Amino acid sequence: MTTKEDIALENLDRLNANLARVEELSQRFINAVSQRNPANPTLNAPDHDVFLNAATTYWAEMVQNPAKLFENQLEFWGKSVKHYIEAQQALAKGTFQAPEDETGDDRRFSNPLWKTHPYFNFVKQQYMRNADAIRKAVGELQDLDETERKRLNYFAQQIIDMMAPTNFLGTNPDALEKAVETEGESLVRGLENLVADLEANQGEMLVRLADDSAFELGRNIATTPGQVVYRNRMMELIQYSPATEQVHATPIVIFPPWINKFYILDLKAQNSLIKWITEQGYTLYVVSWFNPDRSYRDIGMEHYIEEGFLEAIRVAKEITGEKQVNAVGYCIAGTTLHLVLSLLKKRGDKSIKSATFFTALTDFSDQGEFTPFLQNDFIDGIEVEVEKQGILRGFIMGRTMSFLRSNDLIYSPAIRSYMLGEAPPAFDLLYWNGDGANLPGRMVMQYLRGLCQRNEFVDGGFELLGEKLHVSDVDVPILAVTCENDHIARWKDCYRGFRQTSSKNRTFIVSESGHVAGIVNSPAKNKYGHYTNDDLSQDAEGWMAGATRHDGSWWPRWEAWLRKRSGKMVPARTPGDSGYPALEPAPGTYVKVKANH
Repeated sequence: MTTKEDIALENLDRLNANLARVEELSQRFINAVSQRNPANPTLNAPDHDVFLNAATTYWAEMVQNPAKLFENQLEFWGKSVKHYIEAQQALAKGTFQAPEDETGDDRRFSNPLWKTHPYFNFVKQQYMRNADAIRKAVGELQDLDETERKRLNYFAQQIIDMMAPTNFLGTNPDALEKAVETEGESLVRGLENLVADLEANQGEMLVRLADDSAFELGRNIATTPGQVVYRNRMMELIQYSPATEQVHATPIVIFPPWINKFYILDLKAQNSLIKWITEQGYTLYVVSWFNPDRSYRDIGMEHYIEEGFLEAIRVAKEITGEKQVNAVGYCIAGTTLHLVLSLLKKRGDKSIKSATFFTALTDFSDQGEFTPFLQNDFIDGIEVEVEKQGILRGFIMGRTMSFLRSNDLIYSPAIRSYMLGEAPPAFDLLYWNGDGANLPGRMVMQYLRGLCQRNEFVDGGFELLGEKLHVSDVDVPILAVTCENDHIARWKDCYRGFRQTSSKNRTFIVSESGHVAGIVNSPAKNKYGHYTNDDLSQDAEGWMAGATRHDGSWWPRWEAWLRKRSGKMVPARTPGDSGYPALEPAPGTYVKVKANH
């Protein structure tokens, strides 16, 4: 029979064991943080002038129009005091209930206690009032140029998101309930998760989004059969095994972005674009870019073009015996494919029969959500960083992308992992998202200064490889796929650059969903539709107003377009030939190289 003394001893033993684990984890924490090689501190926040200009503007408005500002302050004070009094009255009635709550729904506050518990409800309501007051104060500032306004709005929202009560243990009912339910075990597991993340990232606090141990390249993701048939310092070229007895004569060469790994197009069989293309009867080549280390500091856009794009096209032509290929570029590789087309036009080289672009920008006159990071204070900071390191380390780019969706990609995962002590999910897309890449220093600065900041490809020309390249040089048949909710390469911005090409045969598609889900949209799932409109004379709003929505994936529509430009049917080709023997099975070696920290 278990006595109270036995239970007390058992609880004491559990407490002592947890304290021992905390002591061990604390030492590991110190050791992990000591390994940190932090990024240039100027990349952690904007130049102080951003906030100084805002404060100066705010003060000027107070002098010129004090009534308006006092009105806003009094409104905020009035709501706060009224909220406090209502909470006090609810408690004074002797009933443990929250006051009236008119704040909107927010999935961060899904726990019922945020509505029913007086303490948590008071904290939530006051946070949301504070957030509204900050947004209103920033939104009503006058005499700010549009860039300053965008930056201030962005950084104000970052402060609002960071200060959410859900991000702190004492004001997070989910975390507190879990801690009580597990007798503190969840907090110890959370500390273990935190330390493990620090150790895996050389002291950088990067929350894992997925269970790394659940995936292995070539085993349960990136499994479409193929062979590496060529390798140089920039890339491995994979030729995929045919899935049909005959294939179209003209091969396809896909150039994925080198900011991420290519296997986003081959996560698993059900949604693999790579596998689907082979099943439609095409000879498919895919570039797997090398993940650069510091020795690649002087690699520039010209090297990606000459040793990547042009080499891959040359090898695909030699193996197949064809004079032309159909090329595909995704994201930054789509931007670069435009540069390649301009270069080949000036050289009189007709190696590319048609070009397809996935979420590819060429006109950076509107920098969208990246406006906060594409001003001189941040770009100067990146320049100092890459001069010191030789590369833009993968975690910096990953962190920047995550802060564009901080609640989904930073705070919510951190709460689940560090406060609730939960293991990250076995989710292939999030695994890929965390498997980042470094960027060579020279290439980064060419891209950021020449293309993003000075917009040279559409304004006067981008000088590279002895030529001045311009978007209007692009004249082969082209098709662009963009995504309706893309926050990285907004479809309207892609459309603006697309219209500046000189191609007589142009097709523009807007897929539903975002930068990844809108592209990796298998017909088998029938999940997202897409829009088409042959009239490209309108601006973006006019194009969409006249567009037709179609159910299902854009993949079959693209394949029908591609089929007309892919030649006759020939016997299926086994990867490689005598001149280019198979080096190793797909997905190859380069894709397995991890980013530096």
